[in-house]
Amino acid sequence: MIELRGHHLLCLLGYRGMGYSPAFCENMTTVYEQLRTEPETMIRVVLGPDDLCAAFPQDQVAHCENRTVYHRDAEIVAKLGLEVGIERTWSTICGQVALEVKPTDISNLCATCRWEPYGVCADGVRIIAEGGALPPVPKK
Repeated sequence: MIELRGHHLLCLLGYRGMGYSPAFCENMTTVYEQLRTEPETMIRVVLGPDDLCAAFPQDQVAHCENRTVYHRDAEIVAKLGLEVGIERTWSTICGQVALEVKPTDISNLCATCRWEPYGVCADGVRIIAEGGALPPVPKK
C-alpha cells in the first residue's frame, strides 16, 4: 500500500526524473516505477505528508504543510471524485484521471507549482486520457 496526498496523484503522471534532491528522485522513481509496472498496487489517499513527502530534503524549506498545498490536494481529490482515506488501485485512479481531468486543467489546478511550467504533468494526463502507458523514467 502506498500513501499519496491529492496532488501527488497527478504529479506522478508527469514524473520524468526531476526532483528536489537525488534522494527525493530515488524515492519518487521507486514509487513511479512500481505504479507504472504494477498498476494494481493499492493507493490510500491521505491528508498531508505522504510516502513521497517522506524523502523531501531536510536542508530545504519544506512546503508539505503549506496551506496552498493542502488546498491543491483538496481540489484534486474532489475533481477525481475521491475522498481522503479511500483506498483504490493505481489503475482505478488513472481511470478517474482519464474521466475527470484534461491536460489544460493542470495549469489551473497546479498554477503555483514549480514543476507546472515544464508541461510534464499535463503531458502525463494526456497520455492517460488517450489510454497510453506512462513512459519509464529517463536514464540520466
